[in-house]
Amino acid sequence: MKIGICGTMSVGKTTLVEALEKSGKFPNYTFATERSKYLNDLGIPLNTDSTLKGQIIFLAERCAELINENIITDRTIIDVLAFTSVAKSISFNDYDDFETLALKVLKDYDYIFYVDPENIPMEDNGVREVDLEFRKDIDDVIYALLDRWDHCIKNLHTIKGTTEERVEQILHITGS
Repeated sequence: MKIGICGTMSVGKTTLVEALEKSGKFPNYTFATERSKYLNDLGIPLNTDSTLKGQIIFLAERCAELINENIITDRTIIDVLAFTSVAKSISFNDYDDFETLALKVLKDYDYIFYVDPENIPMEDNGVREVDLEFRKDIDDVIYALLDRWDHCIKNLHTIKGTTEERVEQILHITGS
């Protein structure tokens, strides 16, 4: 299965993927987690400074993940689309073309789990944007994209609660 965890920044996506890996319930899976610091160190602009070239790199990463037969990843194509849509340097026409391309692989996910940010405090990891308004903007865009493109997603579920509760929700939904 190809499982994507989706949501705004600082909602515990990486922590959740790491917990799923430690659960032992997904043998023979690849677990892909945050690469933002690595990309930032390469000089690729992140967050509010995203560029079209940078977002193309992020999209390529998500596509590369989907080549795996069994993967659980802490980012999805929906996340990339959300950051691309709010980037100040990316025109509407470029975004429209980008979205058309990205949607061609959205159907490859077997499950997408949206992490609801309710009651989750913002943490500063030294790389991500820590502006609460920007976090909400990204969440609003993700939510709208999931609603708009839900017909392209095989299994879309919202998960909430502690990391342990989220792990249990995913195990129950996937039958793992």
